[in-house]
Amino acid sequence: MAASLLKVAVSGIAKCSRHVVPAPRTYSTSNPLCQGVPGSVWKLGRLNHVAIAVPDLEKATSLYRDVLGAQVSATVPLPEHGVYTVFVELGNTKLELLHPLGEKSPIAGFLQKNKSGGMHHICIEVDDINAAIVDLKAKKIRTLSEEPRIGAHGKPVMFLHPKDCDGVLVELEQA
Repeated sequence: MAASLLKVAVSGIAKCSRHVVPAPRTYSTSNPLCQGVPGSVWKLGRLNHVAIAVPDLEKATSLYRDVLGAQVSATVPLPEHGVYTVFVELGNTKLELLHPLGEKSPIAGFLQKNKSGGMHHICIEVDDINAAIVDLKAKKIRTLSEEPRIGAHGKPVMFLHPKDCDGVLVELEQA
């Protein structure tokens, strides 16, 4: 009996000492997918901003500026995009607060479906937007316009269709 108790005790100790150590997360160190692909001459860069559609721009601006202590820009109307924008500086990236400008604003439609607002798109910089567009169209990624337009930072931008980007509206911006 003592032998069986000892066996149970050793078994219990062995089970306690077996810690499940999660495997360390590894990231690809290879070149981006576009590198090494014949004809690709562009490269994906850093996250420029995350855009948030807001039903009340003043309230959202106040949250980030007055409650959270962030530095925020002035409100800038972008009639060609149908939005008012406010940028919130975060150090390593920015938030872009979006509010409808006009009834045909794409943000107005988004807010009709999402009354409280929410994440609208992400913006990633590219080193050659024209080459990126040609390459992505060849790979059957749809764009929301034929040509790049000038975005909130005064640089060319292109939106990629969310149905081709795992449900995320992606904005590419010339770095």
